[in-house]
Amino acid sequence: MTEKTMKSAESFFKWAFNTRAKTVMRLYEGEEMSNEKVFLSFCSHNPTFISHGPAGLNGSIKGIGFIPKDEYLEEVLEAYIEHIDAYDGDDRAHSQRGLKLLVEQMYHPDVHHRIDFTRVASLEMAKKHTWENLQVNPEATLLFYQPPAISYEVRGKMDIYDEVESGKPEIYQRFVNAQHDVYHRPDKSRWLKYPAYVFNIEEIYDNSVSRDGFGTKMIYPY
Repeated sequence: MTEKTMKSAESFFKWAFNTRAKTVMRLYEGEEMSNEKVFLSFCSHNPTFISHGPAGLNGSIKGIGFIPKDEYLEEVLEAYIEHIDAYDGDDRAHSQRGLKLLVEQMYHPDVHHRIDFTRVASLEMAKKHTWENLQVNPEATLLFYQPPAISYEVRGKMDIYDEVESGKPEIYQRFVNAQHDVYHRPDKSRWLKYPAYVFNIEEIYDNSVSRDGFGTKMIYPY
């Protein structure tokens, strides 16, 4: 398959980002979704992180999310922190308000222009094999799979943001922790314990069981 006939990686972003966005918006709007549909949608959120280094060749399932472009990062973070600081112990109300905020700041079609589609971010909560490898070798692959046939392989390099290690404020670490706590029970005391990974996308492959899949390199549009 020549580059002119290669499928654009835009299809990956429509699957990876829009699947998440639609699920968040449907939940916020109170639409009934079966557990099966909700769990299936998480396939676009929980890839396998594949790394190689002192801990050996390793694969680890981690949650990821797209982040705003740099010019919008502080604005969204401020909105997140205001919401988190208002937490009153009511987990259900906090989650519902959090869904509203995620729709307004990240997932509504009107704000998609603010999203950075060159990077995804995650938190390191275990500090074991992945952590050990990425300290030495930042190269990684994210492998996505949604049964029965959808699969994407995303290659790139990982930046690590750890305020304890660097000794300076790390906005990405605060942002990714805040994005997690927008919906889940918040605990800002954990934020320094969980460094942030920001994965810079370099190549995307369609590994799906399809005519244009089976490891075909895609045209990366960004």
